[in-house]
Amino acid sequence: MRNFNPTNKARRFKAYISAIGTTQLHLHNPYIVAWWSAAFPGFGHMLIAKNLRGFTLFLWEILINNMTNLNLSMVYSFTGNIEMAKAVLEPRWFLLYIPVYLFAIWDSYRTAVNINSEYILAEREQASFPTYSIGAWEINYLDKRKPTMAVMWSLFTPGLGQLYSHQIFKSFFIIFWVVIFVYFSNVLVAIHYLFFGEVTLATQALNPQWLLFIPSHIGFAAYDSYVNTVETNKLFDTEQKNYLIKNYQQYRVKLSKRT
Repeated sequence: MRNFNPTNKARRFKAYISAIGTTQLHLHNPYIVAWWSAAFPGFGHMLIAKNLRGFTLFLWEILINNMTNLNLSMVYSFTGNIEMAKAVLEPRWFLLYIPVYLFAIWDSYRTAVNINSEYILAEREQASFPTYSIGAWEINYLDKRKPTMAVMWSLFTPGLGQLYSHQIFKSFFIIFWVVIFVYFSNVLVAIHYLFFGEVTLATQALNPQWLLFIPSHIGFAAYDSYVNTVETNKLFDTEQKNYLIKNYQQYRVKLSKRT
């Protein structure tokens, strides 16, 4: 495989395609990014392709949330049992949770604003970038996909939408953790009981501490896969347009006017 290093030719470029995924600059709404960080620390950073930072914050959230029993406390507070909500919280861990939670929101917002600026500069520079990568393990190339299909597969199993849009690492990460959440929350056991009309047994089988991780996980997987697919389609259109202009526009046929 021929190595392509656009940094030797341009200061900024909009995208990079490798065998394991497509990374690109595009405009983000910083408030949406910050909202996802508030919903689940790490998601905001994953949304703007800061995956290593996002994975770190995600793992921190899982660790601290479980050590503080935060989700369990939220369930008790939702049902009006305030005394029990306070009783299950572990203050030694909970005080560690707050600074990192606030940092995730602030840093994702700040980074989204900076990435928007970088995108605008890269758009003006119009530097070339690799559009095709082939290796022993994978083939990746720019093409157009259907955003609705990405959302549909994400709703079936979070992570499949990312796999559809060729985000290999992110897909593996999301699929791995949804398996963990589903297993420890006993949600499939509860569904099994519901099929037989055993509502009480289904309710008792659920583990709320792990169950509350699932809704935000599914929502993020669907939203992220949709955005990635839409932006990749835009990137394909832009690259195709620039290629045609560069290689074929000079050959336009000029028709002379009839006298």
